[in-house]
Amino acid sequence: MVIEPINRLLDTVPFDAVFYSLDWHPPDHVSFIDNVHMRELHPSNPVPADKAQAYDTVVFAGPPPMKQRLWPRHCVQDTWGAELHKDLKIMDGAVKIYKGTNPEVDSYSVFWDNKKLTDTSLGNQLRLRGATDIYICGLAYDVCVGATIADALAIGYRSILIEDASRGVDLADIEKTKATIVNNNGVIVNSDEVLAMVEGRDRRPELGYKLAMELKNAMEDK
Repeated sequence: MVIEPINRLLDTVPFDAVFYSLDWHPPDHVSFIDNVHMRELHPSNPVPADKAQAYDTVVFAGPPPMKQRLWPRHCVQDTWGAELHKDLKIMDGAVKIYKGTNPEVDSYSVFWDNKKLTDTSLGNQLRLRGATDIYICGLAYDVCVGATIADALAIGYRSILIEDASRGVDLADIEKTKATIVNNNGVIVNSDEVLAMVEGRDRRPELGYKLAMELKNAMEDK
């Protein structure tokens, strides 16, 4: 369960800002297994619609052709399934970010949809606050959490995944997520390490290197 460590973090760590990400899918969303018959499949599609199961990957015709992992129906707009967990602490002044609202494209990252067609308000909100370090956790480790931290690292944020406050779907994909984070100078920690990092008592060399590289790139772009 991720609720307990997340609530403990919110109670004990003085974060400058807190964001909650919510999938907010329309009923006809492209990711739902029970909607697979609603769209034409590409000739390269490996699984016939009538044989497709949850977690299979299909290829829709488009245009352009689009690979899509199929999920059970979840987080439908204005239903209980789209609500944050009743036991999750909601901080005063926190910002809710809604994603996955376009029925034709999935959206794992809290920054962008999967095709980078549309961004959410998160990037602008972080820029307004002058954010440099982002702590990311939740569900699912190897899907939305992984996509979000990959985007955060690519944009240039010093990014930290909180491992014991995240849970995943597939063990192999979790390992791929870890490799992506480490290879891009991100950090994976447990929740009991976060307070010291936020207060500056625990200074990770990976994050210092990440900052140095971003400053170097900014100078080269001038």
